[in-house]
Amino acid sequence: MSESPVPHEPPIYRRIADGLRARILSGELRDGDRLPGENALMADYAIARATARQALAVLINEGLAVPKRGSGVYVRLFKPIRRHGSRRLSREQWGQGRAIWDADTRGRPFTVDLVEVVLERAPEEVAGVLESGEVWVRRRRYSVDGRPVQLATSSFPARLVEGSAITLPDTGPGGVYARLGDLGLPPAHFTEEVRARMPAPRETGLLDLPGGTPVIVIARTAYTAGGLPVELNEMVLDSAAYVLQYDFDA
Repeated sequence: MSESPVPHEPPIYRRIADGLRARILSGELRDGDRLPGENALMADYAIARATARQALAVLINEGLAVPKRGSGVYVRLFKPIRRHGSRRLSREQWGQGRAIWDADTRGRPFTVDLVEVVLERAPEEVAGVLESGEVWVRRRRYSVDGRPVQLATSSFPARLVEGSAITLPDTGPGGVYARLGDLGLPPAHFTEEVRARMPAPRETGLLDLPGGTPVIVIARTAYTAGGLPVELNEMVLDSAAYVLQYDFDA
């Protein structure tokens, strides 16, 4: 008669991380609370510094904690944003003067900062998509509940939007899609490509990303009913802040 296999016990750093995670998710440790430091974990569990560092790194990499240089590691709780791919882009949303972000945040406070609007020569790949050598570019950073979550760079064919509110920092109710509608160029079809990668240093700084956090990159092209491309938007999302939802009919 064979003996039952002994369940494999996770390494000590993983068990410590599991215990801290349970305290966070139960509400014992709240957003902004300082986690036990390396010295405290070493004393409590009789472990080496490298093991204590591994335990904290698990929570940092999961997006549940963030290190602050010279201060320690702190709880970073954030309710993920559920980004519904089709609902947020429906004409019912922007056509009635509502921001497409309202569909994502559902009442949570959001801000748009670091807005830059410039006329530029289009990079080759952008020019190829928009069929335009010159583009108006809108660069923004979005924050939800005070946390930076997304960078966005939208490009528009200059010949189509010149002189419109799309070239101004504040585009008015309904945003750029409502303004395209005012120009007789309402978006009727969108395509999105989604991929993941590690962030560039500038993205890490602007999004305040903990070490090891990847980003989600979404490239969206908007077309009129006649197939004319009117916008190319590259969005860089903090992967720990988002759930992406897409609905399909069978």
